[in-house]
Amino acid sequence: MWRSRSNRDRKRVVCIACGDSVIRSAAREYDKEGNRWERHGKRFEHLCKACYRELCHQPREELEGLLVDIEEHGISDEEFLVRYFDAVKERYEPPGGRERWDERS
Repeated sequence: MWRSRSNRDRKRVVCIACGDSVIRSAAREYDKEGNRWERHGKRFEHLCKACYRELCHQPREELEGLLVDIEEHGISDEEFLVRYFDAVKERYEPPGGRERWDERS
């Protein structure tokens, strides 16, 4: 006999942002790879609904690779931000320079 679906989401999970323990049905799955639809072989982390709403939901396809490229053990926050800004500008600034960049905003 099949079990009732009503008990399936009674499992508790911990929100990776705030640390609260919530019922699974009151949480959202978080996939650091940004593709929660491809589920095979993955273990998902969870966010409570309040923390999930505070996330930026913009695409981040190339973000992890960019961060790995500029990351270096022991650099200051300021140096990291300079490297990040320079890398974004180099990769995504349109031909024609800053004026074209401002037009896109």
